[in-house]
Amino acid sequence: MKMKKQETKRWRHIRWITVYVIVLCLAGCTEEKDSESLTPFDLNKPVTITDITPEKAGMGARVLVYGTNFGDDVSKIQVTIGAIDAKVIGLGKGCIYCIMPAKAYDGNVQVSVTGKNGETLAASDITEKTVVVYEKKMLVTTFIGKMNPNGTYDTKDGPFEDCGGFGGCTWMVVDPKNPNHMYFVGEQHPLRKIDFETKMVSTLSNNIPNSKWAFLWSPGGDSLLVVRHNADAQINNIYYSTRDAGFTNWTGLVIGNQCRSAATHPVNGELYYNQIEAGKVYQYDFDTQQKQEMFSVQESGEAFIIVFHPSGNYAYFLIYNKHYIMRSDYDWENKKLTTPYLVCGRRDAAGWVDGVGSAARLNGGLPSQGCFVKNQQYVDENKIDHYDFYFCERNNHCIRTLTPEGKLTTFAGRGSNGTSGYNDGDLRLEARFKFPEALVYDEAKQCFYVGDRENRCIRKIGYEDSDDNMNE
Repeated sequence: MKMKKQETKRWRHIRWITVYVIVLCLAGCTEEKDSESLTPFDLNKPVTITDITPEKAGMGARVLVYGTNFGDDVSKIQVTIGAIDAKVIGLGKGCIYCIMPAKAYDGNVQVSVTGKNGETLAASDITEKTVVVYEKKMLVTTFIGKMNPNGTYDTKDGPFEDCGGFGGCTWMVVDPKNPNHMYFVGEQHPLRKIDFETKMVSTLSNNIPNSKWAFLWSPGGDSLLVVRHNADAQINNIYYSTRDAGFTNWTGLVIGNQCRSAATHPVNGELYYNQIEAGKVYQYDFDTQQKQEMFSVQESGEAFIIVFHPSGNYAYFLIYNKHYIMRSDYDWENKKLTTPYLVCGRRDAAGWVDGVGSAARLNGGLPSQGCFVKNQQYVDENKIDHYDFYFCERNNHCIRTLTPEGKLTTFAGRGSNGTSGYNDGDLRLEARFKFPEALVYDEAKQCFYVGDRENRCIRKIGYEDSDDNMNE
């Protein structure tokens, strides 16, 4: 997925200078009529556009349109960009201040002056010089799922537009052999399937008891594994079902106690899973069907998840209730993970602070899903093993990003009022989640899907033109 390159210090300076210039220009663009500076519209003269600032802008950006004969009444001015109405905020001498509308892809700008009854008196010509380049933005939208007006929700199969709500969506996976199929699990809820081809949601028949927490694929992608949390050492923690069985007939694979997470090594294929009662990590060999204790993390009784880097060189351990992330490097010679060490956050120091290493603050709560995503900047720099790590931070109601260098930033959420809620739109300015737990990156569609637990829906994070499957 192509992510924006980090700005250099020089370009940050240029951006601030540009913002300062626009602010100065806006000083003359007010909603109030100033009879000393504004000239009434002249029906005998054309409406012209002489310049547009900035040259590139995305949805919601401030745009200044310069020209002549705009008149002195802001209520009589209409601006369209890409044939879509742009909200006019202010009018100054020779300039109009407006807001870039969504999906104004062709960028053609036109100014019209209307009469008393809304009729068009004059309009500017559209030329190659009256174009602003539309920059597509990543947005948070609602993909599928909704609550009833009274706050309840229905669990039902059906088409995307009528499939009820989704309770406790804790984990999602995309089928590696069919990217048009995605599966998700909801703790006390059934296993579900999303079919992008038929645009249907269905329930998989299963014989797995409740407390289902996570999905993962076996090496090769022919079996689907489900992690089930339980407090009985004599009951299966991990179940599997094959593709030939349609992922419906589930068989116990590993017996354990209080398992919350499992992950397969992306190259060698061995399975790793945890036992949170004692903070232990085990390795399971599919060929020999034997398990072996690897090590213990320092947190006994605390839930954590395991996520492998695509190269297999290391795995992250997200220790949620203690608010930090550890890294376990892979010993290629002996084919095993090694004792993990801290890379982000600080033990028992809950908070919401973007930063590097132990200066960052997390507030995870229950275990939540994360995934590695390729950054185009790393590709351009020939850093083939560099990926950014995205993860749900449940109690901070947002999606965070951790770079290979240990820098933590907030990717999406906490917009509008700064905490939890339900709102679509700009990743940081508007979007809000309420206890997000599941996160998957769909490489084929180049977008994220988020299991928004308390909003009972699945959200989507993608560019504006990737919304074929979104609800309007």
